[in-house]
Amino acid sequence: MAWVLALPAVDRDDGDMNGEGEQLAESTSLADRIKAEARAAGFDAVGITRAEVGRREQARLDTFVAGGEHGEMAWMADTLDRRRDPRALWPEARSVIVCAMSYGPDHDPLADLEHRDRGVIAAYARNRDYHDLVKKRLKRVARWMHAELDCAVKVFVDTAPVLEKPLAARAGVGWQGKHTNLVSRDHGSWLFLGEVFTTLDLPADAPETDHCGSCRRCLDICPTDAFPTPYTLDARRCISYLTIEHKGPIPRAFRAAMGNRIYGCDDCLAVCPWNKFAETAREAAFIARDDLTLPRLAELAALDDAGFRARFSGSPIKRTGRDRFVRNVLIALGNSGDASALDAVVPLLDDASALVRGAAVWAYLRLGGEPGDRLARENDPQVRGEWKRV
Repeated sequence: MAWVLALPAVDRDDGDMNGEGEQLAESTSLADRIKAEARAAGFDAVGITRAEVGRREQARLDTFVAGGEHGEMAWMADTLDRRRDPRALWPEARSVIVCAMSYGPDHDPLADLEHRDRGVIAAYARNRDYHDLVKKRLKRVARWMHAELDCAVKVFVDTAPVLEKPLAARAGVGWQGKHTNLVSRDHGSWLFLGEVFTTLDLPADAPETDHCGSCRRCLDICPTDAFPTPYTLDARRCISYLTIEHKGPIPRAFRAAMGNRIYGCDDCLAVCPWNKFAETAREAAFIARDDLTLPRLAELAALDDAGFRARFSGSPIKRTGRDRFVRNVLIALGNSGDASALDAVVPLLDDASALVRGAAVWAYLRLGGEPGDRLARENDPQVRGEWKRV
Protein backbone atom coordinates (compact mmCIF):
# COMPACT_ATOMS: atom_id res chain seq x y z
CA MET A 1 0.00 0.00 0.00
CA ALA A 2 1.69 3.20 -1.17
CA TRP A 3 0.73 6.83 -0.83
CA VAL A 4 2.69 9.33 -2.88
CA LEU A 5 3.36 13.03 -2.42
CA ALA A 6 6.03 14.35 -4.76
CA LEU A 7 7.56 17.70 -5.56
CA PRO A 8 9.50 18.69 -8.68
CA ALA A 9 13.20 19.14 -8.20
CA VAL A 10 14.12 22.50 -6.66
CA ASP A 11 17.19 24.35 -7.92
CA ARG A 12 19.13 25.96 -5.10
CA ASP A 13 22.13 28.23 -4.97
CA ASP A 14 23.10 28.31 -1.31
CA GLY A 15 26.65 29.38 -1.92
CA ASP A 16 29.60 27.87 -0.12
CA MET A 17 28.45 25.54 2.68
CA ASN A 18 31.95 25.55 4.15
CA GLY A 19 32.54 21.93 3.26
CA GLU A 20 31.05 18.61 4.08
CA GLY A 21 30.95 19.31 7.83
CA GLU A 22 28.16 21.86 7.49
CA GLN A 23 26.29 19.63 5.04
CA LEU A 24 26.46 16.76 7.52
CA ALA A 25 25.30 19.03 10.34
CA GLU A 26 22.36 20.19 8.22
CA SER A 27 21.32 16.64 7.29
CA THR A 28 21.63 15.53 10.91
CA SER A 29 19.42 18.40 11.94
CA LEU A 30 16.86 17.37 9.32
CA ALA A 31 16.91 13.81 10.60
CA ASP A 32 16.30 14.99 14.16
CA ARG A 33 13.40 17.14 13.04
CA ILE A 34 11.86 14.25 11.11
CA LYS A 35 12.14 11.93 14.10
CA ALA A 36 10.56 14.53 16.35
CA GLU A 37 7.68 14.93 13.91
CA ALA A 38 7.19 11.15 13.73
CA ARG A 39 7.04 10.88 17.51
CA ALA A 40 4.64 13.82 17.65
CA ALA A 41 2.44 11.93 15.18
CA GLY A 42 2.19 9.08 17.68
CA PHE A 43 4.92 6.64 16.70
CA ASP A 44 6.68 4.86 19.55
CA ALA A 45 9.97 4.30 17.71
CA VAL A 46 11.59 5.77 14.61
CA GLY A 47 14.85 5.20 12.77
CA ILE A 48 16.46 6.12 9.46
CA THR A 49 18.39 3.99 6.99
CA ARG A 50 19.58 4.08 3.42
CA ALA A 51 17.12 2.90 0.77
CA GLU A 52 18.75 -0.51 0.53
CA VAL A 53 18.71 -3.90 2.23
CA GLY A 54 21.69 -6.11 2.91
CA ARG A 55 22.84 -9.00 0.77
CA ARG A 56 22.12 -11.46 3.57
CA GLU A 57 18.49 -10.37 3.69
CA GLN A 58 18.24 -10.54 -0.10
CA ALA A 59 19.65 -14.06 -0.06
CA ARG A 60 17.20 -15.12 2.64
CA LEU A 61 14.29 -13.82 0.57
CA ASP A 62 15.56 -15.56 -2.57
CA THR A 63 15.88 -18.86 -0.71
CA PHE A 64 12.44 -18.46 0.87
CA VAL A 65 10.75 -17.97 -2.50
CA ALA A 66 12.87 -20.47 -4.45
CA GLY A 67 12.04 -23.18 -1.92
CA GLY A 68 8.32 -22.51 -2.17
CA GLU A 69 8.17 -21.64 1.53
CA HIS A 70 5.91 -18.68 0.74
CA GLY A 71 3.10 -21.12 -0.04
CA GLU A 72 0.13 -19.56 -1.83
CA MET A 73 1.40 -16.00 -1.34
CA ALA A 74 2.17 -15.68 -5.04
CA TRP A 75 2.64 -11.92 -4.78
CA MET A 76 5.94 -12.51 -3.01
CA ALA A 77 7.37 -14.19 -6.09
CA ASP A 78 5.67 -11.76 -8.46
CA THR A 79 7.24 -8.74 -6.71
CA LEU A 80 10.57 -10.35 -5.83
CA ASP A 81 12.78 -7.81 -7.61
CA ARG A 82 11.06 -4.87 -5.92
CA ARG A 83 11.24 -6.53 -2.53
CA ARG A 84 14.96 -7.16 -2.90
CA ASP A 85 15.78 -3.53 -3.63
CA PRO A 86 13.84 -0.48 -2.43
CA ARG A 87 15.21 1.50 -5.37
CA ALA A 88 13.61 -0.97 -7.76
CA LEU A 89 10.34 0.04 -6.11
CA TRP A 90 11.21 3.76 -6.35
CA PRO A 91 14.50 4.66 -8.08
CA GLU A 92 14.58 8.19 -6.65
CA ALA A 93 14.51 7.01 -3.04
CA ARG A 94 17.62 7.78 -1.01
CA SER A 95 16.50 7.28 2.59
CA VAL A 96 13.81 5.38 4.47
CA ILE A 97 12.24 6.57 7.72
CA VAL A 98 10.99 3.48 9.56
CA CYS A 99 8.21 4.21 12.05
CA ALA A 100 6.84 1.77 14.61
CA MET A 101 3.81 1.60 16.90
CA SER A 102 3.47 -0.73 19.86
CA TYR A 103 0.46 -3.02 20.22
CA GLY A 104 1.54 -4.76 23.40
CA PRO A 105 -1.35 -6.86 24.81
CA ASP A 106 -2.53 -6.38 28.37
CA HIS A 107 -2.02 -10.05 29.29
CA ASP A 108 -0.12 -13.14 28.17
CA PRO A 109 -1.86 -14.43 25.01
CA LEU A 110 -0.61 -17.95 25.75
CA ALA A 111 -3.02 -18.14 28.69
CA ASP A 112 -5.95 -17.86 26.27
CA LEU A 113 -5.13 -21.26 24.78
CA GLU A 114 -6.44 -22.95 27.93
CA HIS A 115 -10.05 -21.94 27.12
CA ARG A 116 -10.85 -24.69 24.64
CA ASP A 117 -14.44 -23.61 24.02
CA ARG A 118 -13.27 -20.14 22.99
CA GLY A 119 -11.48 -18.94 19.88
CA VAL A 120 -8.06 -17.32 20.15
CA ILE A 121 -7.42 -14.39 17.81
CA ALA A 122 -3.92 -12.99 17.40
CA ALA A 123 -3.33 -9.91 19.55
CA TYR A 124 -2.83 -7.59 16.57
CA ALA A 125 -6.29 -8.42 15.16
CA ARG A 126 -8.42 -7.88 18.28
CA ASN A 127 -9.49 -4.41 17.27
CA ARG A 128 -9.30 -2.17 14.21
CA ASP A 129 -7.16 -2.89 11.19
CA TYR A 130 -3.84 -1.33 12.10
CA HIS A 131 -3.08 -0.38 8.51
CA ASP A 132 -5.55 2.48 8.70
CA LEU A 133 -4.05 4.17 11.75
CA VAL A 134 -0.41 3.59 10.76
CA LYS A 135 -1.00 4.88 7.26
CA LYS A 136 -2.84 7.96 8.52
CA ARG A 137 0.07 8.89 10.77
CA LEU A 138 2.68 8.16 8.13
CA LYS A 139 0.81 10.54 5.83
CA ARG A 140 0.99 13.23 8.50
CA VAL A 141 4.77 12.87 8.67
CA ALA A 142 5.06 12.76 4.88
CA ARG A 143 2.94 15.89 4.40
CA TRP A 144 5.10 17.75 6.88
CA MET A 145 8.29 16.63 5.10
CA HIS A 146 6.85 17.61 1.74
CA ALA A 147 5.86 21.06 2.95
CA GLU A 148 8.82 21.87 5.17
CA LEU A 149 11.77 20.11 3.54
CA ASP A 150 11.08 20.39 -0.19
CA CYS A 151 11.37 16.66 -0.82
CA ALA A 152 9.41 13.91 -2.53
CA VAL A 153 8.00 11.16 -0.34
CA LYS A 154 6.17 7.86 -0.60
CA VAL A 155 4.40 6.08 2.23
CA PHE A 156 4.24 2.31 2.58
CA VAL A 157 2.47 -0.06 4.93
CA ASP A 158 3.08 -3.82 4.85
CA THR A 159 0.82 -4.59 1.89
CA ALA A 160 3.50 -3.07 -0.38
CA PRO A 161 6.51 -5.08 -1.62
CA VAL A 162 8.87 -3.74 1.05
CA LEU A 163 11.24 -5.78 3.23
CA GLU A 164 10.18 -3.75 6.21
CA LYS A 165 11.72 -5.87 8.97
CA PRO A 166 15.24 -5.81 7.49
CA LEU A 167 14.86 -2.06 6.90
CA ALA A 168 13.71 -1.60 10.50
CA ALA A 169 16.75 -3.53 11.73
CA ARG A 170 19.09 -1.43 9.61
CA ALA A 171 17.40 1.70 10.96
CA GLY A 172 18.06 0.62 14.54
CA VAL A 173 14.39 0.14 15.48
CA GLY A 174 15.05 -3.47 16.49
CA TRP A 175 16.52 -6.69 15.17
CA GLN A 176 15.05 -9.70 13.42
CA GLY A 177 14.77 -12.45 15.99
CA LYS A 178 15.06 -16.16 15.41
CA HIS A 179 11.29 -16.17 14.74
CA THR A 180 12.03 -13.76 11.82
CA ASN A 181 9.92 -11.02 13.42
CA LEU A 182 11.26 -7.71 14.67
CA VAL A 183 12.29 -7.55 18.33
CA SER A 184 12.85 -4.32 20.24
CA ARG A 185 14.61 -3.84 23.55
CA ASP A 186 11.86 -1.39 24.49
CA HIS A 187 8.77 -2.97 22.92
CA GLY A 188 9.52 -6.67 22.69
CA SER A 189 7.96 -8.44 19.71
CA TRP A 190 4.85 -6.23 19.59
CA LEU A 191 5.46 -3.62 16.88
CA PHE A 192 3.57 -2.47 13.80
CA LEU A 193 5.80 -1.00 11.09
CA GLY A 194 5.41 1.58 8.35
CA GLU A 195 7.85 3.46 6.14
CA VAL A 196 8.32 6.85 4.55
CA PHE A 197 10.59 6.69 1.52
CA THR A 198 12.16 10.03 0.59
CA THR A 199 14.49 11.63 -1.90
CA LEU A 200 16.36 13.28 0.99
CA ASP A 201 19.86 11.95 1.60
CA LEU A 202 19.76 11.56 5.38
CA PRO A 203 22.38 10.15 7.77
CA ALA A 204 21.57 6.54 8.62
CA ASP A 205 21.18 5.35 12.19
CA ALA A 206 23.32 2.49 13.44
CA PRO A 207 21.75 -0.93 12.91
CA GLU A 208 20.50 -2.70 16.02
CA THR A 209 22.59 -5.60 17.33
CA ASP A 210 21.05 -9.07 17.55
CA HIS A 211 20.33 -9.73 21.22
CA CYS A 212 18.77 -13.19 20.93
CA GLY A 213 21.91 -14.93 22.16
CA SER A 214 21.42 -18.64 22.80
CA CYS A 215 17.67 -18.27 23.49
CA ARG A 216 15.45 -20.42 21.28
CA ARG A 217 12.11 -20.16 23.08
CA CYS A 218 10.34 -18.88 19.97
CA LEU A 219 11.58 -21.85 17.95
CA ASP A 220 10.73 -24.49 20.53
CA ILE A 221 7.19 -23.29 21.24
CA CYS A 222 5.98 -23.33 17.63
CA PRO A 223 3.12 -25.87 17.49
CA THR A 224 3.83 -26.85 13.89
CA ASP A 225 7.64 -26.64 13.75
CA ALA A 226 7.50 -23.83 11.22
CA PHE A 227 11.14 -22.77 11.74
CA PRO A 228 13.48 -25.11 9.83
CA THR A 229 16.46 -23.28 11.33
CA PRO A 230 16.84 -20.13 13.43
CA TYR A 231 15.98 -16.99 11.44
CA THR A 232 14.09 -18.93 8.76
CA LEU A 233 10.36 -19.58 8.41
CA ASP A 234 8.44 -22.08 6.31
CA ALA A 235 5.14 -20.23 5.97
CA ARG A 236 3.39 -23.38 4.77
CA ARG A 237 3.66 -24.74 8.31
CA CYS A 238 2.85 -21.50 10.13
CA ILE A 239 -0.55 -21.26 11.83
CA SER A 240 -0.78 -17.57 10.98
CA TYR A 241 -0.38 -18.43 7.31
CA LEU A 242 -2.72 -21.42 7.48
CA THR A 243 -5.55 -19.53 9.19
CA ILE A 244 -5.25 -16.30 7.20
CA GLU A 245 -3.59 -16.79 3.80
CA HIS A 246 -4.24 -20.44 2.98
CA LYS A 247 -7.40 -20.78 0.88
CA GLY A 248 -8.00 -24.52 0.89
CA PRO A 249 -8.62 -27.12 3.59
CA ILE A 250 -6.18 -27.01 6.50
CA PRO A 251 -3.65 -29.84 5.91
CA ARG A 252 -4.49 -32.73 8.22
CA ALA A 253 -0.99 -32.78 9.67
CA PHE A 254 -1.54 -29.37 11.28
CA ARG A 255 -5.17 -29.50 12.41
CA ALA A 256 -4.65 -30.87 15.91
CA ALA A 257 -1.68 -28.52 16.46
CA MET A 258 -3.90 -25.51 15.71
CA GLY A 259 -5.78 -26.03 18.96
CA ASN A 260 -8.25 -23.17 19.36
CA ARG A 261 -6.27 -20.62 17.32
CA ILE A 262 -8.77 -19.29 14.78
CA TYR A 263 -6.93 -16.28 13.36
CA GLY A 264 -3.17 -16.02 13.51
CA CYS A 265 -0.84 -17.28 16.21
CA ASP A 266 1.04 -15.36 18.90
CA ASP A 267 3.08 -18.20 20.41
CA CYS A 268 6.52 -17.28 19.05
CA LEU A 269 5.92 -13.60 19.80
CA ALA A 270 4.42 -14.05 23.26
CA VAL A 271 7.23 -16.25 24.58
CA CYS A 272 9.98 -13.74 23.72
CA PRO A 273 11.77 -12.68 26.95
CA TRP A 274 12.21 -9.14 25.63
CA ASN A 275 8.46 -8.64 26.09
CA LYS A 276 9.10 -7.95 29.76
CA PHE A 277 10.10 -4.43 28.72
CA ALA A 278 7.02 -3.88 26.57
CA GLU A 279 4.23 -1.65 27.80
CA THR A 280 0.56 -2.24 27.08
CA ALA A 281 -0.62 -0.48 23.92
CA ARG A 282 -1.75 3.09 24.54
CA GLU A 283 -3.79 3.48 21.34
CA ALA A 284 -7.50 2.81 21.74
CA ALA A 285 -7.50 1.19 18.30
CA PHE A 286 -5.01 -1.44 19.53
CA ILE A 287 -6.73 -2.28 22.82
CA ALA A 288 -8.58 -5.57 22.51
CA ARG A 289 -12.34 -5.41 22.01
CA ASP A 290 -14.36 -7.54 24.40
CA ASP A 291 -16.15 -9.35 21.56
CA LEU A 292 -12.80 -10.30 19.95
CA THR A 293 -11.26 -11.57 23.17
CA LEU A 294 -12.02 -15.26 23.60
CA PRO A 295 -15.32 -15.35 21.66
CA ARG A 296 -17.35 -18.54 21.97
CA LEU A 297 -16.61 -20.99 19.15
CA ALA A 298 -20.20 -22.17 18.90
CA GLU A 299 -21.35 -18.59 18.38
CA LEU A 300 -18.79 -17.97 15.65
CA ALA A 301 -19.66 -21.20 13.85
CA ALA A 302 -23.24 -19.97 13.41
CA LEU A 303 -22.20 -16.86 11.46
CA ASP A 304 -23.50 -16.54 7.93
CA ASP A 305 -21.83 -14.18 5.47
CA ALA A 306 -23.83 -11.13 6.53
CA GLY A 307 -23.27 -11.87 10.20
CA PHE A 308 -19.55 -12.35 9.63
CA ARG A 309 -19.23 -9.04 7.80
CA ALA A 310 -21.15 -7.17 10.47
CA ARG A 311 -19.21 -8.68 13.38
CA PHE A 312 -15.79 -8.02 11.87
CA SER A 313 -16.44 -4.68 10.20
CA GLY A 314 -13.24 -2.64 10.31
CA SER A 315 -11.24 -5.65 11.50
CA PRO A 316 -8.40 -7.32 9.57
CA ILE A 317 -10.28 -10.59 10.11
CA LYS A 318 -12.87 -9.52 7.56
CA ARG A 319 -10.48 -10.03 4.67
CA THR A 320 -10.35 -13.80 5.16
CA GLY A 321 -14.03 -14.12 4.29
CA ARG A 322 -16.67 -16.07 6.16
CA ASP A 323 -15.88 -19.51 4.73
CA ARG A 324 -12.19 -19.55 5.62
CA PHE A 325 -12.90 -18.14 9.05
CA VAL A 326 -15.61 -20.71 9.83
CA ARG A 327 -13.22 -23.40 8.55
CA ASN A 328 -10.80 -22.31 11.27
CA VAL A 329 -13.55 -22.24 13.88
CA LEU A 330 -14.55 -25.80 13.00
CA ILE A 331 -10.99 -27.03 13.41
CA ALA A 332 -10.98 -25.43 16.87
CA LEU A 333 -14.31 -27.05 17.71
CA GLY A 334 -12.90 -30.41 16.69
CA ASN A 335 -9.98 -29.81 19.01
CA SER A 336 -12.20 -28.79 21.93
CA GLY A 337 -12.76 -32.36 23.10
CA ASP A 338 -16.31 -31.37 24.03
CA ALA A 339 -18.98 -33.66 22.55
CA SER A 340 -21.61 -30.97 23.14
CA ALA A 341 -19.87 -28.94 20.44
CA LEU A 342 -21.52 -31.30 17.94
CA ASP A 343 -24.60 -29.09 18.18
CA ALA A 344 -22.64 -26.30 16.53
CA VAL A 345 -20.95 -28.58 14.00
CA VAL A 346 -23.86 -30.63 12.65
CA PRO A 347 -25.66 -27.78 10.81
CA LEU A 348 -22.45 -27.03 8.91
CA LEU A 349 -22.26 -30.54 7.46
CA ASP A 350 -24.79 -29.20 4.92
CA ASP A 351 -23.22 -25.77 4.44
CA ALA A 352 -23.20 -24.33 0.93
CA SER A 353 -19.39 -24.07 1.04
CA ALA A 354 -17.44 -27.27 0.41
CA LEU A 355 -14.55 -25.75 2.38
CA VAL A 356 -16.80 -25.40 5.42
CA ARG A 357 -18.39 -28.82 4.95
CA GLY A 358 -14.99 -30.50 4.81
CA ALA A 359 -13.86 -28.89 8.05
CA ALA A 360 -17.23 -29.75 9.63
CA VAL A 361 -16.76 -33.40 8.71
CA TRP A 362 -13.36 -33.48 10.39
CA ALA A 363 -14.71 -31.83 13.54
CA TYR A 364 -17.82 -34.04 13.56
CA LEU A 365 -15.87 -37.27 13.36
CA ARG A 366 -13.22 -36.09 15.81
CA LEU A 367 -15.95 -35.37 18.35
CA GLY A 368 -17.45 -38.83 17.96
CA GLY A 369 -20.17 -38.22 15.38
CA GLU A 370 -21.48 -41.15 13.32
CA PRO A 371 -21.19 -40.95 9.50
CA GLY A 372 -24.53 -42.53 8.66
CA ASP A 373 -25.38 -42.11 4.98
CA ARG A 374 -23.78 -38.70 4.57
CA LEU A 375 -20.99 -39.96 2.30
CA ALA A 376 -23.55 -41.06 -0.29
CA ARG A 377 -25.15 -37.61 -0.20
CA GLU A 378 -21.89 -35.68 -0.72
CA ASN A 379 -20.73 -34.75 -4.25
CA ASP A 380 -17.57 -32.74 -3.59
CA PRO A 381 -14.49 -35.01 -3.90
CA GLN A 382 -12.54 -33.30 -1.12
CA VAL A 383 -15.43 -33.51 1.31
CA ARG A 384 -16.03 -37.13 0.33
CA GLY A 385 -12.37 -37.73 1.09
CA GLU A 386 -12.92 -36.45 4.64
CA TRP A 387 -15.78 -38.91 5.15
CA LYS A 388 -13.78 -41.79 3.70
CA ARG A 389 -11.07 -41.34 6.32
CA VAL A 390 -13.35 -42.81 8.98
